[in-house]
Amino acid sequence: MAEPETLPELDRCEGAPHPRHTARLFGQGVAETAFLDAHAGGRLHHGWLITGPRGGGKATLAWRIARFLLAQPAPGAEAGLFGAPPAPENLDLPAAHPVARQVAALAHPGLRLIRRGHDDKGRARQIITVDDVRGLAGFFGLSSTDGGRRVVIVDAADEMNPNAANALLKLLEEPPADAVLLLIAHQPSRLLPTIRSRCRVLRLGALAPDAMTAALEQALGEPPQQPDALAALAAGSVGEAVRLIAGDGPATYAQILRLMADMPGLPRPALNALADSAAARGADGRFDLLVRLADLALARLATTGATGRPPTPAAAEGEADALMRLAPDAQAARHWAGLASRLGARARAARAVNLDPAALVVDMFLQMDEAARSLAR
Repeated sequence: MAEPETLPELDRCEGAPHPRHTARLFGQGVAETAFLDAHAGGRLHHGWLITGPRGGGKATLAWRIARFLLAQPAPGAEAGLFGAPPAPENLDLPAAHPVARQVAALAHPGLRLIRRGHDDKGRARQIITVDDVRGLAGFFGLSSTDGGRRVVIVDAADEMNPNAANALLKLLEEPPADAVLLLIAHQPSRLLPTIRSRCRVLRLGALAPDAMTAALEQALGEPPQQPDALAALAAGSVGEAVRLIAGDGPATYAQILRLMADMPGLPRPALNALADSAAARGADGRFDLLVRLADLALARLATTGATGRPPTPAAAEGEADALMRLAPDAQAARHWAGLASRLGARARAARAVNLDPAALVVDMFLQMDEAARSLAR
């Protein structure tokens, strides 16, 4: 069994810092202001459901809220000699603040994180279990050393199994005094309706290109290469952009686009080289990346045909010309959209039974080539 300190944190995107170490939140000012307004107006709800696309900053917002609340004066504390301080204008907390340091180390007594962990053999669990949630009874049962709030982050709430969800619902129905539960949900429709109804919702949107570039620079520690391509391919998700960078996604998409630019009549050497990369030793995840990017290329083709113009920003050099040629009208859009719905699912199902990934990639692109030939007739 792996030692606990060597196991990955399952709520962290590989290649980026954990959200509790992320200081700034970009492009989500509306949600942050909504929370601050509720806090300043004395309307702080006990349950908050933070929703939106993956990689848009939901967990970063939850951790910013947690630090902010834990650093505020205890509820009911007297204003002091000079009266109450002015209402905070943002959720910022200096990294050197004692609360910020404790939260970063997961050592604050008023904070509890509920997330997927590992089993006794060190394997990643796929769900949050009822035992994870039942542990909150002891957490809330302890008296706070400073009389302050208790904050719980559930990341992600839509990963709870039914028993865990019911246990959390009981806490939302009868919330402990001065408790705030922050529920992160990628797919809120998977939550119990009664959980959703007992939470105030903060909806985050997909990041605009400039906000995503700024967030990526914070995550990577340096400006990202090809920011326009990443913005187009990641659809406003910083987490997806980080994964694309790790897998050389922009360059791979450019390879796919060069193949598409030659359709109909694929150059087999170039196709075989791309397919072989999916079966190379140590290329774990390469096949999934190729399928995701092929799905995206087909979706952008369908969008081009339906709207009469290619999506912006371009995801690779020459993309606009290739998309317009292959999808000149609504009929082509329907053709490509139908193909997209079949190819991705077929490729993933075939891979699940251990078929050759290189052969699957070749088959997928040959079907795209045949579709282009059919449209050209």
